[in-house]
Amino acid sequence: MLARDPVQVLHFAASVAFTGSSNLANMPHFVSGGKSIQIDHYSPSGAGPAPAVLLVHGSGGPLRGLDPFARQAASFGVHVFALHYFQRTGHTWIYPSQIEENFRSWLCTAGDAVTFISQQPGVDPRRIGVLGFSLGGYLAVSLATHDRRIAAVAELFGGLPAHFADKAAQLPPVLILHGASDATVPVTEAYQLEQVLKANNIPYEIKIYPDQGHHFTGLVQLDAVRRVAGFFRNHFGRVA
Repeated sequence: MLARDPVQVLHFAASVAFTGSSNLANMPHFVSGGKSIQIDHYSPSGAGPAPAVLLVHGSGGPLRGLDPFARQAASFGVHVFALHYFQRTGHTWIYPSQIEENFRSWLCTAGDAVTFISQQPGVDPRRIGVLGFSLGGYLAVSLATHDRRIAAVAELFGGLPAHFADKAAQLPPVLILHGASDATVPVTEAYQLEQVLKANNIPYEIKIYPDQGHHFTGLVQLDAVRRVAGFFRNHFGRVA
């Protein structure tokens, strides 16, 4: 159902990493399923525990071009972690036909990443959010249905697989951003997720952008960045 993400999606994904100045990226690893998994870490300046956001890329692979933007996370006071979860299965990018057989392995790796993040110095384990794009959006929401450590989840161009819907009552607040003209992941996926959230009384925000496809352009891109940053800021503040 999910095609390889276009380059524009990766560029947009990079721009969501907030504004400010931060320390140089570290590239630590952790073990998941017997495999060494890279997770790039951009840490904010300043002392004291700070929130963290886990970035989960789509089927096109790791978020290329992220570095100059994620380095600026300090103005939001957030740790940014970019997960290379395809290393679990030996992929660099995948075809739609490969998703189902590997989804649960990637989901396990995302959960292991949350464990890793929660143990890092300077990270407030009560304020961990997940931001997923396309396939990564499906993974982010699916993970949050059973991982209570996630305080908020934002998904762009994604949705929730039907077989995780019965666990949706455990979801934290959710942000849904989607293009009405998305030909890769139909906008019906966003509306279906909204119905699940309504049925389970989960706080959520949704914005469907007319005339936008599987990536956002122009002023819509800026609006999406603002919504993502504001969403996490609001919900991280409630946990503090």
